[in-house]
Amino acid sequence: MRGRMSVREREPLLEAEAGDVQDPTRGETHEQYELEISDVQESSYVALTFEEAVKETGFGTFHMLLLVICGWANASDAIEILCVSFLLPTARCDLHLGTGEMGWLTASIFLGMMIGGYIWGALADLKGRQRILVLSLTVNGVFGATSSLATNFWTFLVLRFCSGVGVGGSLPVIFSYFAEFQPQNRRGCMISALAAFWMGGNIFAAGLAWLVIPRTSLSFQLGSLTFSSWRVFVLLCSLPSLTSALVYALGMPESPKFLMETGQEEEALRVFERMFQWNLRGTARSCPVRRLLIPTIEKPSSKFYNTRVDWLKDQLLKGTDPIRKIFSRKLAPTSAVLSVIFFSISFGFYGLWMWFPELLKRIDISGGSACSTNWSSPSSQGTENVTCYPVRTAVYKEGFILAAANLPGNIFSILMMDLLGGKLLLCTSLFLSGLSVFFIWEVKTKIQSLVMSCLFSAISVVSWNSLDVVSMELYPTNLRSSAFGVFSGINRIASILGNVAFGELVDAHCTVPILLVAFVLFIGSLAGLKLPNIKNRELS
Repeated sequence: MRGRMSVREREPLLEAEAGDVQDPTRGETHEQYELEISDVQESSYVALTFEEAVKETGFGTFHMLLLVICGWANASDAIEILCVSFLLPTARCDLHLGTGEMGWLTASIFLGMMIGGYIWGALADLKGRQRILVLSLTVNGVFGATSSLATNFWTFLVLRFCSGVGVGGSLPVIFSYFAEFQPQNRRGCMISALAAFWMGGNIFAAGLAWLVIPRTSLSFQLGSLTFSSWRVFVLLCSLPSLTSALVYALGMPESPKFLMETGQEEEALRVFERMFQWNLRGTARSCPVRRLLIPTIEKPSSKFYNTRVDWLKDQLLKGTDPIRKIFSRKLAPTSAVLSVIFFSISFGFYGLWMWFPELLKRIDISGGSACSTNWSSPSSQGTENVTCYPVRTAVYKEGFILAAANLPGNIFSILMMDLLGGKLLLCTSLFLSGLSVFFIWEVKTKIQSLVMSCLFSAISVVSWNSLDVVSMELYPTNLRSSAFGVFSGINRIASILGNVAFGELVDAHCTVPILLVAFVLFIGSLAGLKLPNIKNRELS
């Protein structure tokens, strides 16, 4: 049996049907004739599925512009998360931080992201992607900027936590929003390209830290507060989030997939028209997407509550509804495996990556590995004896090199994702990441440590890109942002544990947290083998 005809194949049939309408010379007015022609054509247009509609609107300028806008938002989240790790070698003196407190400070943003990811993700599936992106990016930027004024550890901790609530919302929603504009045959490549902007944010944060923090001449007096160069760095890091929120508020449409799933056909048609005009503006034909296949929407029944306790119980059930759906019988095996992988990669990557600037500082002082016996533990010295000035420029230069080492992994992901599939890349890269971490502990010189750290940076980014693609395509539209929010919560728990464990163990038993990271990454690689194959799967 022949499959569904394309819009171009159906055009001659529409013309033939229109020809059957009575000619106006046989008694009808011209207006009645035109109206009948219009009615025949409108009723003859076959309703298109989402994948068919996206295909008919073409691929081009709109998607490239969307990639830049969503990519900048993704980069802004990376900047906001990673800026704390770059300021710690200097800010620890002004805020009187010990190693344990540094661990909790880097963990605070992940705690905020855990809470924000679940709340914003669920709201995005109910209220729409675009408006939630505006709100979450604004929260991120405002609290990030305000944290530059913090004068003590606890104030800084709370403000970074609030910034994390915003980051936790924008990260999962950006990927859902972006994926819901992409054609099936380019989705893996484009999501990998979006994920590559995380590297851009990483490089931006590292480069800005290298440019700003060592220049103490940028410091100035703001009332009784000495606004040090690291505070200038924190303030500058908040600008990408605020500019992203402004762009989404002023010019970005809602996801057409979300509009279709919520029964808003007219709004979805306008978005497809906009995509067609941007992508195929040089063509003579009009947008072929005229009708859409809209799923049946069940209207919720009204509920009456006898007491406030009953109302509260119902709200709690609604709040946990995404978790129950994600771990329902049909999705439970996949969700369980993804939970293990998200925990493994987050514990391993953030547990090590957020401490790289501090480890590089120790390497610079000791001249050997990060766990060299030549390094004198700061906790044994007391925080008052730790020197932060003059700022060691080499720490930020090496941090920039580490960030730039993401580039080969991102290029590889973009080129090979659709060819090899996310599952194969995910399992392989997780295993190789664990192997590279093992050798970070084994090496003995500064150059060897930097090389192995760069290798970890290049390989681990392939894991993240692959995981983004896999998790996007395994869940339906009505659960996609919620699922990403739940897994982001697991991500944050693992990140918190990784940072706290590193902070507590790095001085007393330096090799333990590094080998623990390698072991956890190996576990994630084995878990990935249980995932279903999603290569070139349609979005459901």
